[in-house]
Amino acid sequence: MKRVPIALIALLGATSYAQQTVPEIPFDSVPNFLKLPADMNLGEVSGIAVNSKGDIAVYTRSNSAGGPAYGATASQVLLFDKTGKFLREIGKGLYAWSYAHAVRFDKDDNLWAIDKGSDMIVRFNPEGRVTMVFGRKKEASDNAEPWERVNPPRPPVPGQFRQPTDVAFDTDGNIYISDGYINSRVAKFTKDGDWVASIGEPGGGKLGNLNTPHTIANDAKGNIYVGDRGNRRIQVIDPKTNQFVREIKIDAHVPADAQPWMGAKPDVARLLAADAPPGSATMAPGAPWAVCVTPPNASGTQYLYSSDAFPGRVYKLSLDGKVLGMLGKSGHQPKQFGWIHEIACPSENEIYVAELLNWRVQKLMLHPQQAKLSTAGQ
Repeated sequence: MKRVPIALIALLGATSYAQQTVPEIPFDSVPNFLKLPADMNLGEVSGIAVNSKGDIAVYTRSNSAGGPAYGATASQVLLFDKTGKFLREIGKGLYAWSYAHAVRFDKDDNLWAIDKGSDMIVRFNPEGRVTMVFGRKKEASDNAEPWERVNPPRPPVPGQFRQPTDVAFDTDGNIYISDGYINSRVAKFTKDGDWVASIGEPGGGKLGNLNTPHTIANDAKGNIYVGDRGNRRIQVIDPKTNQFVREIKIDAHVPADAQPWMGAKPDVARLLAADAPPGSATMAPGAPWAVCVTPPNASGTQYLYSSDAFPGRVYKLSLDGKVLGMLGKSGHQPKQFGWIHEIACPSENEIYVAELLNWRVQKLMLHPQQAKLSTAGQ
């Protein structure tokens, strides 16, 4: 029996992956949707969330930024109504503000802000008052320095975080915080804020191993969807057992002319090779940078949306992991994306995307009934 070189196996695997076809969903981007005050601009938009009234919270690394060029404070929450009219800033000058990562509304329209830089998660009530705090940033009176990444990683500490990324909730109101860049686990608390469990650990391969759980969401049954970005998969937690029970991988063709927003075109086969360094899959097609789950429609159906950095698309999936369609690509123009960092999906065909590199929010209106099967890259 002839031996096939490992590199060739990796290439063949990547080629097979790249040639699968998925319908392309036609969509529109609503122009100039957010009406910012005349003296305000958005910087890197790291978070976007929509509440039950249609109000939109935008988490941006801009405007109130201050400090040195490296390590500047860069977190600001802005609130807009459903028409895009600016309402107010929430939590101006808050002690937790350091480096914005994600925002979420819960079922009671409380707003949760996850700050990667301060290692803190803050809950605001609908009036904009702080009602719950998780984590604690390093004290300014001490030698406050960025977390040192060591191998093997240091064990996580209950109730503390190292660069957290997002938050989700089950049907009992339990809180799940993806914790994140350093700890690579999910921290679970009761609805009252009491510690429950640390779920998952750093690594790859088997279920429960995580490499940068970057985004997290829940469905109506309380299942928790964890965007395991560095491992290019979404893992699902059963809230009853606190166990990872399955994974979802997004495999869709990549057009031959696809380009990243910046830098050289990635070598996908190399990123997905068996001997690639941990986390290499972050920049591979299908790696989940952001996920959201739609509310149940009239028939009780929900959909999962996920985005990647290259080739810069949004994917629509059923909750069992079937890829139903995709839209967009990397770029600087409307209907193109520059590192979608969070998605809000108040309904199946209306979604909002927060872009780091293009410094903007796009409101997207999808038309899945007009979808056609793409053969690009075939």
